[in-house]
Amino acid sequence: MRNYDFYFTRLMYESGDWDVDIRMPSNVLNSLVEYTTLRVDPVERVIALADAKMLESPFCYLAGHKLVQFTPAERKNFERYVRGGGFVFVDDCNHDIDGLFAKSFEAELARIFGPRALKKIPNSHPVYSSFFQFDGPPNTGNELNGWGDDLVHEYLKAIEINGRVRVLYSNKDYGCEWDYDFRNKRWLVVDNTRFAVNIIQYALGA
Repeated sequence: MRNYDFYFTRLMYESGDWDVDIRMPSNVLNSLVEYTTLRVDPVERVIALADAKMLESPFCYLAGHKLVQFTPAERKNFERYVRGGGFVFVDDCNHDIDGLFAKSFEAELARIFGPRALKKIPNSHPVYSSFFQFDGPPNTGNELNGWGDDLVHEYLKAIEINGRVRVLYSNKDYGCEWDYDFRNKRWLVVDNTRFAVNIIQYALGA
């Protein structure tokens, strides 16, 4: 098996709908190849959150629209992974701070890490300058489309462990924003997957 610096892990969980934004991972992986020198596994890996194999992943992605209720095994692995130095990017596909995914997932985080662990991060946070330069979280075309909470979210939230973000949480629906064939990026004035490169570079220690 080839040695890779990075592979993309999508977390499968028993509740809700984890299998969203199907083209997004290949699009993001293409951007890593295009912009960085990382040796990238081009194939998305889907691993159950309850499976101990997820603890080996350099980066995990978790998303959905529906209710999130972790099983005891899922909850145990999520905490072990995060406290052990792993990185999870969580994206609310509803882009709605009062939606079902947001409320139920945030309740899970509160149960695992405490009610005040999830906090807004400043727009000067290193995640916004780890590769490309941003002045805060880039907006998505999905935030003002007539459903969700119909707001542009001017911040991301995170859980930090020992001064490093270990859970990065978005209500901006980046997954849908990046869910297109990577060959279509040539039609964009600015490649909107660049922020994904920042997130992954930060996760890897940038």
